[in-house]
Amino acid sequence: MTAAIGVEAVGIGKHFGSFHALSDVSLKVTPGSVHGLLGENGAGKSTLVKCLLGYYRADEGGFIVDGREASIERPADADALGLGMVYQHFTLVPSMTVAENLVMSRQNVPGVINWRSEIASLKQFMERMPFKVPLEVEVGSLAAGERQKTEIIKQLYLERKFLVLDEPTSVLTPQEATEMLGLVRGLAHSGALTIVIITHKLKEVAAFVDEVTVLRRGRMAGTGAVKDLGPADLTAMMIGELHAPKNPERKGAPSSEARLAVSGLRTAADGGRKGLSIDRITVHAHEIVGIAGISGNGQKDLVEVLGGQRPFESGTILVDNAPYDASRVQSQAHDVRVLPEEPLRNGCVPPMTVVDNLNLRSFDLGPGKSRRMWLDRGGMATRAREMVSAYGIRTPSPQAPIGVLSGGNVQRCVLARELDGDVRLLIVANPCFGLDVKAVAETRARIMAARNAGTAVLLISEDLDEILELADRIVVMHEGAVAHEMAAEGADPQEIGRHMLGHH
Repeated sequence: MTAAIGVEAVGIGKHFGSFHALSDVSLKVTPGSVHGLLGENGAGKSTLVKCLLGYYRADEGGFIVDGREASIERPADADALGLGMVYQHFTLVPSMTVAENLVMSRQNVPGVINWRSEIASLKQFMERMPFKVPLEVEVGSLAAGERQKTEIIKQLYLERKFLVLDEPTSVLTPQEATEMLGLVRGLAHSGALTIVIITHKLKEVAAFVDEVTVLRRGRMAGTGAVKDLGPADLTAMMIGELHAPKNPERKGAPSSEARLAVSGLRTAADGGRKGLSIDRITVHAHEIVGIAGISGNGQKDLVEVLGGQRPFESGTILVDNAPYDASRVQSQAHDVRVLPEEPLRNGCVPPMTVVDNLNLRSFDLGPGKSRRMWLDRGGMATRAREMVSAYGIRTPSPQAPIGVLSGGNVQRCVLARELDGDVRLLIVANPCFGLDVKAVAETRARIMAARNAGTAVLLISEDLDEILELADRIVVMHEGAVAHEMAAEGADPQEIGRHMLGHH
């Protein structure tokens, strides 16, 4: 197997106009090690990696790859040096087999493919791999953990010697995450690969990473061996202050009042996945119900149904004991708010300004929910400024298009908009996805504050730690149905993981 190589970044600078995304950043990754790249959202991690992989050209500094100065001006240069990346969102083609994905990923794909020869060659290749994936199975039918393995196998097939993993466990169960990180560490320590992991999960850093580099606002904030650095040290480096996240305080018990009651809900199958088949889910006032499950098991479909983006074939949805169709009129009447997954795509209009996006829910309402005939531009600007200040939204200007903001700041905008005013029912999907440590703590505290104030919260999250921290009750989904339900207090993550995999 290909031998691992070391990489150094020396004095890297990158600016976009007057904005300095990176300033004099240096990084040294030892061959055959697992190196953590940490930092708040917008700290420069992605920019640094894009410079290394040839998607951006650094304005200052350079890279040393395997002991030699390297010119990396385009992705092909990085490929030739053996540098690769496994992205947060899978890049495999779901309708193609593992073998087809591997062969088609090569640069030298022949015009006519001899599949018998290719399969035979791939089988020999697989015999040298530290873990196996089924070659002739469609990728779309694989579990998330198997797809993640296939992404790594693809990089080994392409003879990568240095691999960046972007949030590699974000869609995995606890068991899959432990197995995956163990395999990755084994690859590195065997000398086959050098690994850089971009992650926000400090528990995983402590368990699987050898050394870390921390960026803050485009500059180096610290580096060192993980054995010498605790979570408090790493967090202080990331945000520039001592910050010990603590679970937001839960006040009061859930009431008997069911704000949301879903029963007999069925939807059509879609894209090869089973449709929803939910017998019952209820959420009460003063309660957070956490929906756990491996990505692709119906959680997204449920959010789309409750947000009015997906029709359902049968069943009932009641809000405050009244039939609910998720229309704009009904969501305003019942004070139902939805924070969707991928908010820039599903909850915003990217070319419109931050001010306009922050007012999308209320621009046509006057005092007492009366209908407004004309836009109150002054009132909209004032309300937007208040939200920008309260939620720490970083924007070049309130009049800037929301599409130019970082993912974390888009998330803050949508959270500010959906929690503005009276909220009786909050449906929120992966609210902390891609946020830094401090922003995660703030966001979870706001969700808990809404719950304590009487809001019923349906929390859909692929971060099991988040569900265990926030939920009063946990519902596990598998293949579009409710597989298990339990109280969150005292819940066993391993048991939840088994139900996520469909094991009873």
